[in-house]
Amino acid sequence: MVKKTILSLLLLFAVTAYGQTTYKPSESNLAYRENFQDMKFGLFVHWGIYSELGDGEWVMNNKKIPYANYKRLADFFNPQAFDAKEWVQFAKRAGMKYITITSRHHDGFSMFGTKASAYNIVDATPYHKDPLMELAKECQKEGIKLHIYYSLLDWGRADYAFGSPIVNGKPTKGDWDSYIKFMKDQLTELITNYPGVQAIWFDGQWERRTVDWRFNEIYGLIHKLNPAIIVGNNHHLAPIDGEDFQMFEKDLPGGNTTGFSGESKIGQLPLETCETINNSWGFNINDRNYKSTRQIIHYIINAAGHNANFLLNVGPMPNGKIQPEFADTLALVGNWMQKNGNTIYGTRGNVIDAQPWGVITAKNKTLFAHIIKAPQLPYIFLPQFKAKITKASLMANGAAVKFKQVPEGVFIYTDNITIDPTDTIIELTTI
Repeated sequence: MVKKTILSLLLLFAVTAYGQTTYKPSESNLAYRENFQDMKFGLFVHWGIYSELGDGEWVMNNKKIPYANYKRLADFFNPQAFDAKEWVQFAKRAGMKYITITSRHHDGFSMFGTKASAYNIVDATPYHKDPLMELAKECQKEGIKLHIYYSLLDWGRADYAFGSPIVNGKPTKGDWDSYIKFMKDQLTELITNYPGVQAIWFDGQWERRTVDWRFNEIYGLIHKLNPAIIVGNNHHLAPIDGEDFQMFEKDLPGGNTTGFSGESKIGQLPLETCETINNSWGFNINDRNYKSTRQIIHYIINAAGHNANFLLNVGPMPNGKIQPEFADTLALVGNWMQKNGNTIYGTRGNVIDAQPWGVITAKNKTLFAHIIKAPQLPYIFLPQFKAKITKASLMANGAAVKFKQVPEGVFIYTDNITIDPTDTIIELTTI
């Protein structure tokens, strides 16, 4: 009996100390998961003092810049051209419904006013303003949802001890308890001080696979502070307890062209895929590999067909302006979304597997076949499609489209259709 009592006390202590053990999402959390899936298209923003060097967000690490030297960038970071209203309108014109912005990247610099570290944009720069607060208020005003990116990895903090070996779940140098507390303090600030935060987007766990990140404590804290907030982690693994959505970096769910998603087994949570508008996350003055309007639209369509959101990244310039090349391209994307968004927003995917010609999105009993690659034969085929189709019509003009349903699937005939070079949409009505 004594041993059982001691064991019970130890278990109780563990639950108290480490937060949630078996996560049960709240009703408000489940509601936002649905809302999140409906939004389908978001803006990702990587912006920090690294932008000044014009060589991406990994410049400190890639160029082996000593931390003491790198920190001097804060002394002259003064983005006087930043305009939160301009950013939000940029996103709205593109048809985006939410913004995910870096609050702190791997260089450890906080792009918000924080009491947990003096190394932040308000205290350490001549700018002395809080762009995240301005963005949060503008998003709330304009009905754009705000998600916060937060780096778990830190190249400079002594308590994180970057590069230190991990033994028994902790780095052999530094102070892991101190670092965990620091993150909790900052996350508390972000959730309680900034209006309208709906998601926390973690990154950097992959730098230390064997350390005890104490996610049960961290996720438990977030869900306690605001049960409606959804949590995701770009750890490139299957989802773990306490997470509310699953993301895929530069790949559609199930793909692994980048090598990031080899262990990312698709779970039952809402899905999101993120990609860059050129080849860089942070501002890179030499990167002119801009994706075309057509490429971006195809990413949106393919993500929706895979039942995922598409989060498209831009890296603003150090003055706070978004490159005009991006604005021009995304305005054209917005025109397409304004015309065809009903086939994307609020839909679900994975009706059938992606086909050589494209994908299908679904909204209740209405399906949309997106033909993004001209078929080689005078028809497209929907394999293993069982729902009975009663009508097929061309979205562009409402013209009837011939089809034949057989036990193996559905033939939709395209021989009398002019294939649009971006997307030919056929609306299918089912019972």
